[in-house]
Parts: sequence; structure tokens; C-alpha cells
Amino acid sequence: MSIKSIRGNLVAKQTRFGIVAGRFNEFIVGQLVAAAIDSLIQHGVTEKDIEVLYVPGAFEIPLAAKRMAASGEYQAIIALGTVIRGGTPHFDYVAGSCTRGLAEVQMTYDIPVGFGVLTVDSIEQAIERAGTKAGNKGADAALAALETVNALAQLED
Repeated sequence: MSIKSIRGNLVAKQTRFGIVAGRFNEFIVGQLVAAAIDSLIQHGVTEKDIEVLYVPGAFEIPLAAKRMAASGEYQAIIALGTVIRGGTPHFDYVAGSCTRGLAEVQMTYDIPVGFGVLTVDSIEQAIERAGTKAGNKGADAALAALETVNALAQLED
């Protein structure tokens, strides 16, 4: 018996990416966006095949991702933002709504959504995940989206 194994690779093949970035905590989000773009370009995506849409914050990301997915112009969406816990339940509402909304976009439009929305307890944790100790989650989300696009394409072959 032979089990078929499908894995995506990290090579871009005429793939368009939409990046949705929440501007709130822009000093962190800017680093996520830069790393996502850099990772895509390093793996063969051309600049003309990357479009970045900025929205006010993480709560608005799912709607923008939905519009991008519905356009049919992109093979994957990359969602980038930062939600930092404060002293009120606001964090839970924003982080939960963003996560649920992006999962819904992915399932409704049958398009990979790379999840690079940081949900952290402190600014220090956000800084760590935007390029220091914990790598850069923007780059990770971009590579996850690219790999998923390629894995799913093999199902269609």
C-alpha cells in the first residue's frame, strides 16, 4: 500500500498576494509588513504581485480580507496586525473577532489566509515577535500562505 503525501513548497508560481494590515500599533505592524514582503520576494514573488491594503486596526482586517478574497484577484491573503492586552475586555473582543472573521474568510472564499495578527500581553512581546527573539511573524504568515497555496494547487492537479 502506498500513501500519497502532499506538501506545499516555498516557490512562487505566478501567485498574487493581498496583504491586509491594521495600522494600530504601526511601529510593530510596519515591521510585520516589511518582513512579509521581503519573504515573498525572496521566494520568487514579484513586487507587482503584492498589494498591501491598510485599515485602521485589527477589528477591520477581516472585512478588508473578505473584499480582497471576493475580488478573485489573489491566490492568498496575509493578515497582519497587533492587538496588545490592556486592562479591559477590549482585547478579547478585538482578538476574537479578528480571528473568527479571518477563519470565515478562508472557509467562505476557499483561499488561504496567512495569520500574522499578533495577540500579545505586552509591547515587549510584540517587539519580540516582529523581528527579535521570536523571529518575525509577518514573514511566517507570508510563508504559510505561500506553502498552503502550493499544497492546495497539488490537489487540483
